[in-house]
Amino acid sequence: MPQPAANSLRRTLLRRLAAPLSLLALMSGLIAYWLAWQYTQHVVDRSLADLATAISKQIQIAGPDAPITVPPLAQAMFSDPVEQLVYRISDGETEIAGDHNLPLQGTSVRRMHYAYVFETQHDGVTVRVAQVRVDQPTGNPIVIEVGQPVHHRFRIAAEFLVAIMMPLLLLLLAGWVIVWRVVNQQLNPLTDLADSLNRQTHTSLEPVDETYVPVEIRPLTGALNGLLDRLKTALDGQRKFIADAAHQLRTPLTAVKLHAEQAAIARDPQQTLAAVRELRAAADRAVRLSNQLLSLARAEPGEQAARFVNMDIAALAFDTGAEWVPRALTFHVDLGFQRLDDPANDHPLMARGNPVLLHEVIANLLDNALKYVPPSRLDGGRITVTVSQTVLNDVRMAEIVVEDNGPGVPRAQQADLFKRFFRGDGQAEAGVDSGAGLGLAIVHDIMVLHRGSVHYEDAPEGGARFIVRIPLVPLSVAGDTTTSEPWPTAKKTAHSAPVDM
Repeated sequence: MPQPAANSLRRTLLRRLAAPLSLLALMSGLIAYWLAWQYTQHVVDRSLADLATAISKQIQIAGPDAPITVPPLAQAMFSDPVEQLVYRISDGETEIAGDHNLPLQGTSVRRMHYAYVFETQHDGVTVRVAQVRVDQPTGNPIVIEVGQPVHHRFRIAAEFLVAIMMPLLLLLLAGWVIVWRVVNQQLNPLTDLADSLNRQTHTSLEPVDETYVPVEIRPLTGALNGLLDRLKTALDGQRKFIADAAHQLRTPLTAVKLHAEQAAIARDPQQTLAAVRELRAAADRAVRLSNQLLSLARAEPGEQAARFVNMDIAALAFDTGAEWVPRALTFHVDLGFQRLDDPANDHPLMARGNPVLLHEVIANLLDNALKYVPPSRLDGGRITVTVSQTVLNDVRMAEIVVEDNGPGVPRAQQADLFKRFFRGDGQAEAGVDSGAGLGLAIVHDIMVLHRGSVHYEDAPEGGARFIVRIPLVPLSVAGDTTTSEPWPTAKKTAHSAPVDM
């Protein structure tokens, strides 16, 4: 499917400003033409009425000699070819002067003082006529008519329009230039912003300077700066993670190489066997570290959220614990499971998440517990997985507690417990393979992805107690194991997985 063409903000602004400006000029021109036409009609009608009135005054002055003295005067007054005036003087029975074909009646009649003005047809042309009647002592009144073709007033109106529109067109042109300059000037900050972003590299990611940024654009620059800051933090964390991962992988890989060389050069079968065992142990540590790194990568927010399904947290915890029972028996540790809110385990606790990642959470907590319980409790080692239901901030939560009776975590180390590559001091001396320090970090990142939480507290018997909480799906959809309904709204943000000590 072809992508829609990108809109230009500059062209859009110019179009939306210039179009109304042009329309305004057009409307102004039409209004000016209408006003000019009305004014022309009034002036021309007044002029015709004045001419007819002037002839009527001359008739009154001439009295009985009017038929002799008035025609030469009228002929002189209406002889201008430019004005194209026609006239008629009649007493109703005889024609005194002028064009006897000029009609005495018409349409669109209006009164102007002593004259009547109307439109009529004369020689196939529409003319505007002013008519004045002069009463006589005896006989019929004398009718004076003065007419002019209508197209003459159109010419006058056009002259008025040109006189009005020329300054208006100049103003329109100036307005277009002003709009063009203003739009370009106001878009310059966006160009400067783009240049500033183009100068950024993956190593700099400095915030955009907002000193000269308009107030309307500052929300955009503020969001960009926030994004750059988050990206910089993520890249710094990625660089540190890669550096730490490379450092952590170097040790088991170096051990693999050394033990392989020892096995290759050993001549005693016992030495060869011992080197092969050490080689296998180093390879196991490398595999474990690689799997943890992959788990960390899977725990990053992204496409994993699209793989969430509804699942029974209680069943997941029970099944995961069952997988670790053989290893617990090997270490002489009692691994148990209990459901506090529903001892019979008849009702599921439906939560929405990724089963593989949540399985990794419980497995890492059990692995961590099994590492430290045997050295401190040669007999009587115990690990209990407890599942229950609780309500926090009006949100139903599933709570998984992994508790042991081992040595616990010293208070000085609890603040760094969930950091990547953190390993407590003194573990190697106690005979414990502390690993790479990624297990609890993986648990924390996975709970962030699931909008849950994880925190540590000392167990009542002095061991370690890890508490994991994850939101449950609403009761209305709890029976649907494939629904994609959104998470229930919690009062804590989606990205806060608190690590409370």
